[in-house]
Amino acid sequence: MKLKNVLIVVKDIEKSKQFYHDLFGLEMVLDNDGNMILTEGLVLQDETIWKSFLGKDIIPENNSCELYFEESNLDAFVEKLERLYPQIQYVNKMMTHSWGQKVIRFYDLDGNLIEVGTPM
Repeated sequence: MKLKNVLIVVKDIEKSKQFYHDLFGLEMVLDNDGNMILTEGLVLQDETIWKSFLGKDIIPENNSCELYFEESNLDAFVEKLERLYPQIQYVNKMMTHSWGQKVIRFYDLDGNLIEVGTPM
């Protein structure tokens, strides 16, 4: 068995597709009417579909999981993030862990937690 995808819930698939393309270069692989698969195995699912499956409310910024990306030039990434999405909500701005890795954490447009760190 192998993990194929990670799914996140979004309010506006088109805006989210643009966000993940702008910042991480992800491209659409398949658009299946409310379920969109992007490169690297990220799936965007329309919030109304997810709610109908679960019968429960979506809780943005629940901090129970995160998407993790690596970027060697974190300074340039932060500049791009702030230029393209100045309203972005940070969990923590750039910091350096005790083991030397630089990271930032922020929420995407729907409150999904993202961490971007330098390669280890």
